Amino acid sequence: MNKKVKYGLLAGIPSLAYFIYRNYPKLNILTGFAAKNVCSWTFEGGRSLESIEAGDNNFLPVYYAKNEVDFEEKSVSSSILGLKKRTAVFKKGIGSILLPDNFKGEIPKIPQPVRNFSAANKGFPNGQQVYNIPTSPGINIPALQLAVDSAFDRENENSKKTRAVLVLHKNKLVAEKYSPGFSENSKFLGWSMTKSVTNAVLGILEKQGRIFLEQNNLFPEWKNDERAKISLNNLLQMNSGLEWEEDYSTLSDVNRMLFMEKNMPHVQLEKPLKGKPNESWNYSSGTTNLLSWFIRKQFGSHQEYMDFWYRELIDKIGMNSMTIETDLEGNYIGSSYAWATARDWAKFGLLYLNKGKWNGEQVLNESWVDYSAKPTNTSNGEYGAHFWLNAEGKYPNVPRDMFSCNGFQGQYIFIIPSKEMVIVRFGLTEDPQFNIDAFLKEILAAVS
Repeated sequence: MNKKVKYGLLAGIPSLAYFIYRNYPKLNILTGFAAKNVCSWTFEGGRSLESIEAGDNNFLPVYYAKNEVDFEEKSVSSSILGLKKRTAVFKKGIGSILLPDNFKGEIPKIPQPVRNFSAANKGFPNGQQVYNIPTSPGINIPALQLAVDSAFDRENENSKKTRAVLVLHKNKLVAEKYSPGFSENSKFLGWSMTKSVTNAVLGILEKQGRIFLEQNNLFPEWKNDERAKISLNNLLQMNSGLEWEEDYSTLSDVNRMLFMEKNMPHVQLEKPLKGKPNESWNYSSGTTNLLSWFIRKQFGSHQEYMDFWYRELIDKIGMNSMTIETDLEGNYIGSSYAWATARDWAKFGLLYLNKGKWNGEQVLNESWVDYSAKPTNTSNGEYGAHFWLNAEGKYPNVPRDMFSCNGFQGQYIFIIPSKEMVIVRFGLTEDPQFNIDAFLKEILAAVS
């Protein structure tokens, strides 16, 4: 071994030992994140371990994890210096499941959702086929392409880390670009954009008359205390008053839920009231997974629950590439884990741009779309019902009617009704490192 390399490795041992000492309580979270992320990106996203470790898992302290992929078993195991080994397994149709620490025994059999891919051969947006990028009246195509190009790193740059940008105008795909290693066939993890998908499933149930926004007494576990007064509307608007800590840097509620629990909805279900409903806005991934559990309770069987999301929403609007992953007990992780191509994510934006109508069918009530983009009390105009808003001009150069699906590391679907536009961006950087206002301003400037 080269002496410089040898001494360099020896010099690094105290730093790594100190890291382990400081972070030992969090190792379950760190190795759990690593195993789950590598498993999903490998078997759902179709990427190599090298590219995942160099991109998605390449941040402190997750990059310390050593990851091993078993292609025969379709599983990934991760540990840090052999400590706190965690394993995730891939199951067809339901994605990757992170097993609890020290898990023993058989993995419960979770029913696969029944899928309908009949729209696959239709033209975009109803199907998957895009034959060419059309021109669109009122758009300066060269200026638009320049704006899209500026969202990506130039040669020898690594700051914006954009992977895909799509621009739709009047239901047409007018611009599309991917970074090297990604294409129109690549599936992307939406992270918290999945929350908006959960909103849509609830909107469909509302249209069918099976639920209503002001209903309360939502769970039998709450019937004997003040939580019985929490309404479905309160949960959708993240304004329930339930205790929750959404901090990804600590052993918080969200990290314990995503990386240590086999039944994710029950984490929020068991939390006490900390504030007053409709007066205590608090962003909570636990709330969304509790809503997934609420959806589950509307059906007589687990198979019906599994099928409904795809039959009534996902496959109905041609999002055939989408997979929503579950926890170990088969609950859809509606807060965080939906995968789809950028084009299919764009279709979801179009559903809301078109006031809930798809191919002549009213999938969601118009009133539900309006409600979703209405500011929530005490959110300072930044949040609606599982959508982010620009109602108070957070992005000053963007129309205030814009609402969006936002996800960790900079996943976005921007819906701008006044411009008849949907803009999609995937990457590894968030605002302000990736300047959203400047990005959207340049694209909008190309539209007359």
